[in-house]
Amino acid sequence: MQGVNRPTLFLLAGSLLLTPGSTWAAAQETAPQPVTATAPPDAQPKPPATNADQEGAPSPTLPPVSVPVPVDYPPLPVLSEADAREEATRLNSAFRHEVPVALKVPTVRKEAWIALAQKQLEQASFLLDRPQVIIVVDRNPAVQRLCLMLAIPNSSDWQVIGSTKVSTGTTGRKFYYITPTGVFENTADILGYRALGTKNENGIMGNGVKGMRVWDFGWQWAEKGWLPSREKGQIRLEMHATDPVYLESRLGHTASEGCIRIPASLNVFIDKHGLIDAAYEQAAAVDIRYRALLRKDRTPSSLAGSAVVVVDTSDMPEVMNVNTADAKAVTHKTARNG
Repeated sequence: MQGVNRPTLFLLAGSLLLTPGSTWAAAQETAPQPVTATAPPDAQPKPPATNADQEGAPSPTLPPVSVPVPVDYPPLPVLSEADAREEATRLNSAFRHEVPVALKVPTVRKEAWIALAQKQLEQASFLLDRPQVIIVVDRNPAVQRLCLMLAIPNSSDWQVIGSTKVSTGTTGRKFYYITPTGVFENTADILGYRALGTKNENGIMGNGVKGMRVWDFGWQWAEKGWLPSREKGQIRLEMHATDPVYLESRLGHTASEGCIRIPASLNVFIDKHGLIDAAYEQAAAVDIRYRALLRKDRTPSSLAGSAVVVVDTSDMPEVMNVNTADAKAVTHKTARNG
């Protein structure tokens, strides 16, 4: 979750691709601009690239690529509310088949997550101008859940696509930070990476098995969980899988150095359906590096967005007292609808 210098990359744009049932296309009519960033002074240094598979290691540095300026591309698809809900229902069906660790979402939690997420989006001046997928993460130590939602502009009637356990930053261990709340976007400013599947000195695969996606949200301010003062420092905030043998079974409890740990099956689901890769699909149209990172077998949804919103329901007793039986895991041994 901390690391060495951030890469020098270009902000790119271009056309999107055809997906089943919808056409994607977008453009940004400005020349690519280099984005350079260095590690904050108080950020803990990470080992060199040979050990970059540890949790929170920044994306590797890549050389810039010159590309022509795209023009006259249509904007991202804006589905009607009816079509957006139909696509969200399709994604929900796929989620139940592809993510065996799915959880039910009690109504009280859904309503709390929507209210808090909308507040964070407003504070961040995030323009929700089209129906799209928003990932909501509840860092409440007693909850530790992630929920994929269809966010509808100017409405609180968001639709749940799926939910699982996660692990966010813990307290009491040196150099372990509390995952910050806020809106974190998966933009083309930073090119993420994929896990190498290598193990650390304790035999742990920090980002999961080889090929798991690592979404890199850059340097973010976070509270130092080992200090009573909760002094802040900067961390490399990422969302990624974790060790399938030793750590995935512990999801649902705070445990990370500040990153968001998710189940491997959820990692594949988000990656395969491109749920927060809208900007990456644009960049992939003109930059081979983004095409190389994205899955070859992906089927990007027309609801793809870019935002992960971290909230905290610790001060909401109605969420803390939710009936645990209503939130138990859902198992799907056979398909119910053929």
